[in-house]
Amino acid sequence: MTRYFAKNPTRVRLTVSAVARRDGGNGEILLIQRADNAHWGLPGGHVEPGESVAQAVAREVLEETGFAIEVGRLVGVYSEPDQQTVQSSSGECSQFVNLCFDARVTEEVGSPSTPHETLDLGFFAVDALPQPFVPIHTIRIEDSVSQEPGARVR
Repeated sequence: MTRYFAKNPTRVRLTVSAVARRDGGNGEILLIQRADNAHWGLPGGHVEPGESVAQAVAREVLEETGFAIEVGRLVGVYSEPDQQTVQSSSGECSQFVNLCFDARVTEEVGSPSTPHETLDLGFFAVDALPQPFVPIHTIRIEDSVSQEPGARVR
């Protein structure tokens, strides 16, 4: 099971995530329930060799949810080791550097193509997030909602 706020990372990984809304900037956000620990959170994942971060976030959202998105502004860069170190079920500790983007859901293309990663998905109001929720994703949503100019660096 994935454990958040782990210590002593042995590697750094580049990841992306999306605060993807339907109905524009004030709509409900698209969330997934993760298969590795049953927590709800933002769709996203690792950047693969040969793709841009925009391509990666669009691919990850599509794979995990079946929804296509239009990638918007960079919400923030999240790299604080105390917040971004995660221990996998195999015991490996990785510090994730995450680039989180605002996004607009454009269409439902089909079903998730990674059912081993996603137990459930849905659209939720920011003030009614399902529980349990991935703790490191809460601040990304707060930063997205704040609409402060420029990207946050945390």
